[in-house]
Amino acid sequence: MSDSTDYFGSENEIFRNKELLQVSHLPDGDRIIGREDELTNLANAIKPATRGHTPNNVLVYGKTGTGKSLCSKFITNQAIERAEGNDVSIGVAYVDCLQESTETQAVQSTGHQLNDQSETDVSIPHSGLSTAEYYRRLWHIVDTCYDVALIILDEVDKIEDDDILMQLSRAVESGKLTESTVGVIGISNKVRYKDSLDERIKSSLCEREYVFSPYDATQIREILRSRSDAFHEGVLEDGVVPRVAALAAREHGDARKAIDILRFAGEIAEENALETVTEDCVDQAHEREETSRLAELISKSPSHAKLVLEAMALLTQQKEGDDAPVTTNEAYDLYKRLCDRDGSEHLKLRRVRDILSELEFLSIIDQERKWAGKGKGNYMENRLIDDPEVIIAACNESE
Repeated sequence: MSDSTDYFGSENEIFRNKELLQVSHLPDGDRIIGREDELTNLANAIKPATRGHTPNNVLVYGKTGTGKSLCSKFITNQAIERAEGNDVSIGVAYVDCLQESTETQAVQSTGHQLNDQSETDVSIPHSGLSTAEYYRRLWHIVDTCYDVALIILDEVDKIEDDDILMQLSRAVESGKLTESTVGVIGISNKVRYKDSLDERIKSSLCEREYVFSPYDATQIREILRSRSDAFHEGVLEDGVVPRVAALAAREHGDARKAIDILRFAGEIAEENALETVTEDCVDQAHEREETSRLAELISKSPSHAKLVLEAMALLTQQKEGDDAPVTTNEAYDLYKRLCDRDGSEHLKLRRVRDILSELEFLSIIDQERKWAGKGKGNYMENRLIDDPEVIIAACNESE
């Protein structure tokens, strides 16, 4: 074995604590940059919980990477600590509604996180119970274990049924909880999400609403500098952090994207056995992040959205230039042929228009309405933001 290849290479000299650059990492308060007002607002909304009273329900809006989830997790953790000093017990559950997209899944996940079986003597299996039974066990858990439960529903607009919002926001009023109370923090990328809710849910849920604006280049630069001790001293060249910040600020002020790019840049330097992370590493990392982001977005998209996107990419390749426009009708005709290829029944044109609008919201395509001429009405031009080859590769990877 002494002559075998060491595939792990030399000792890591780039990263000192790579965990600081993971999206899942919850930083200390002094590492949360540019969100002092937002943290104060959230704290004021849930402050009654620290004394055992019912907190305000909150809806938080903002684009991806603006710190919504980060601030919600941080402030609820701080609430737990403050409540302990008042002899109040707070339980926190975080539900990713993109993954737990049905009412049953969301309730099961909430109950599972809050449950202490040694205290409640109930179990929360991953499946096998009715939605009503999951709720019954959840109410028992909350009443038995906590004075207050704070439930974070991230990407709440992805929940297929809004009934969970009604159940949670009216649990005390309806008598489901008798010994404790509950508060909801709903997080959405869609500023108009509230408009889609039932009027009864609006009245009980939307007590406080806060919008998180995108970070500017200065704030992103400070966020990256606050995490630069993820690297060994002297590893980052001077232009790296400003370059990453400029790229992220140019693309909607996404701090999550900025942190990913910085991490990828370090990995590229590591893979190439470089002693420092350079701006060239950043440019390569930016390209890698785009592919990674697309693959993640597309992998979570419904199968017909992938087919519409593949049709867009194939048509773009047939035209001159990677930003060539594709009309909705052109995309729909090829989409139907791709459905036939895969042996699936195609959706109606109106639904495909909706899918294209959703892809624009995810910043995968751009849309522009055009005038066809007098008496001919309007039509929509769709353009891919990314290279069609990258799109096709991401579609194929996610199958």
